[in-house]
Amino acid sequence: MDATDATFYQDVVVRSHERPVVVDFWAEWCGPCKMLAPLLEQAVEERPAIDLVKVDVDANPATANHYGIRGIPAVKAFRSGQVVEEFVGVQSRQSVEAFLDRLLGPSAGEALLEELRAAGDDELVRLLEGGDHERALELLLDRVRTTEGDRRDGARRAMVALFQELGQEHELSLRYRKQLAAALF
Repeated sequence: MDATDATFYQDVVVRSHERPVVVDFWAEWCGPCKMLAPLLEQAVEERPAIDLVKVDVDANPATANHYGIRGIPAVKAFRSGQVVEEFVGVQSRQSVEAFLDRLLGPSAGEALLEELRAAGDDELVRLLEGGDHERALELLLDRVRTTEGDRRDGARRAMVALFQELGQEHELSLRYRKQLAAALF
């Protein structure tokens, strides 16, 4: 499916709340784009749970600009309305397949919740299930600042997973990433 500046929100962002959507940003004049396209198309075809959307950056400059496309081919994977993974340039078949396979597993947030449930961390589970991401990040940051070893590393990993789930450009991700860096270094 081809998306345009006018249809991108519906074709990609809205659809990604139902299933993973991979976007191939390309241009007609781009040789590497023509090398990657068939490989990406075949790999997605083998994974019917993933949708592939193509965006011609020359014909759709607003979308390309919004997503910071500076080099092509650029491939971005969307889940729950957010970019969750991406790569730029031609990749090997194995790399493309691994990229797509990661989208079929649980999201970073789902994996984090599963890990927290298994560890018996009921307070964090309650906060995350209730959508109180800010309070969850505050609690995790406090653990990073006040604990050591595996507990500290676990809190750091949980924060990174939450940043990925929220989206790297989310206001909470931006704010708490800076605080995490300051606490670690």
